[in-house]
Amino acid sequence: MSGNGETMLCEGPLPYPAGTLVRDKISERTGYLTWVLEQRTKRENRLVASQAFLRPPGGGIEWDVPLERIVRVEEPER
Repeated sequence: MSGNGETMLCEGPLPYPAGTLVRDKISERTGYLTWVLEQRTKRENRLVASQAFLRPPGGGIEWDVPLERIVRVEEPER
């Protein structure tokens, strides 16, 4: 997300419940959804970008990916 002084960062709505296993459609990497960060214009409150923050299964370092690139991983039926 690039900032030019005319945008602000705020927490955004989650597309799935926190803790849902999701996959990045580009990298194929999976992780648990933790939160979403939005970049919005200060004047019009227009959405510029959204980043999803993911935690890897089994622990590790959280990473972010553009929100539009994540999809829910369907749990295999038992």
